[in-house]
Amino acid sequence: MSNVEEESLAKRKRTNNTIVQQVNNLDLDTYLANYKGHARFERLLFIAERCPPLQIEAYKQTLKEIQANSSDTNKYMETLAKLNEALISKGEEPVSPDNTWTESTNKRNKLHAEKLEAELKNYKNNLIKESIRMGHKDLGDHYYNCGDLATALKCYSRTRDYCTTAKHITNMCMSVIQVSIEMKNFNHVQSFVSKAEAAPETQDKSLIQAKLHCSSGLAHLDSGRYKLAAKSFLDTSFELGSSYNEIIAPNDVAVYGGLCALATFDRTELKSKVINNTEFKKFLELEPHIRELINGFYSSKYTLCLEIMEKWKNDFLLDIYLHNHVEILYQMIRMKALVQYFTPFQSVDLNKMAQSFSTTVNRLEQEIATLIMNNNIQARIDSHNKILYAKQIDQRSHVFQNSITMGQKYEKNARALLLRVKLLQGELVVNGKAEQRKEY
Repeated sequence: MSNVEEESLAKRKRTNNTIVQQVNNLDLDTYLANYKGHARFERLLFIAERCPPLQIEAYKQTLKEIQANSSDTNKYMETLAKLNEALISKGEEPVSPDNTWTESTNKRNKLHAEKLEAELKNYKNNLIKESIRMGHKDLGDHYYNCGDLATALKCYSRTRDYCTTAKHITNMCMSVIQVSIEMKNFNHVQSFVSKAEAAPETQDKSLIQAKLHCSSGLAHLDSGRYKLAAKSFLDTSFELGSSYNEIIAPNDVAVYGGLCALATFDRTELKSKVINNTEFKKFLELEPHIRELINGFYSSKYTLCLEIMEKWKNDFLLDIYLHNHVEILYQMIRMKALVQYFTPFQSVDLNKMAQSFSTTVNRLEQEIATLIMNNNIQARIDSHNKILYAKQIDQRSHVFQNSITMGQKYEKNARALLLRVKLLQGELVVNGKAEQRKEY
């Protein structure tokens, strides 16, 4: 499947607001331990909005995280309102706001902003370039902490005119990328990833590159370019560790990279770029079920693969970046499995095949018919006997057709060469190198 097809399919899934009623593997405390900063309460809010069984617990933890990791009083009040709405709907007492915290935080935010603005104005008057850069960055950090992402983005972007070293440029790009990811502005992310990659070498280039691969992977994932997303995550060095946990955890690299690779890589690529990838193996150690899924798929253990996918589907649907793509990725993986199952055989019993894919024969026929119409497999279905037959190719005609095509190609190239020779002989073609030699 091409990148264009992947993107168009993903767009049809973009408004996915699936409500998850049952979670098999997600423990909030264990899950949160993988993240820091804004990622903790942003992911909690996402889970609360889509998982009724975890809603109240997630909202309560979100309030604690906002107070502990930010000065965003607006988000605190919005979350509190949602929590109380959920509590009232279940006949429970609403929670009172922490007015002391909100009032003191608002006052502190205002005073700190005024102080930073005054300092920046002074730096500009004194024309101290490095101080101006730091002033804009400090303001960006402040507004980011207050939850004003748009203003934070403007402040970080303004530091660009005052960057004097490669490290300054890289830091500016990383700040813009982080805010843009949180704002879900992934076009901006890709643009600044390119700028950061073009920056001169810095001391911690390998770690920065790992973060850029992750950022680029998220941008490709968002736009439905799953093969590019897979390549970005697979190229990520395990040196990343927990250094980018305000955006993505190493566990996420394994999940996103593994699913995207399964959906888009052929068998050879899966072996060389995933299974034999020493760096990515380290990420897979953190998510054994993804490793088992990939190895099972490569070994044609489709029943096992489908069981793993079904078991973890609800957890994936509660992932802030993956949820819109779960259905389409699962569909692509399933279609690939069907093709891979059938390819070695001249004929396949649809009853046995249906058992392997945990489905009914009628539904399997519909899936295979779609594959045939899309030219994913060359076959015909015997609906009466429930057998799938591979189309027999006339090898003799195939060889003749290839020979004719190659002959026509050679003839076309020969005519083009003869024409060029005639043009050169008639001095109707300017030879750039010859002219250049004459000048010297």
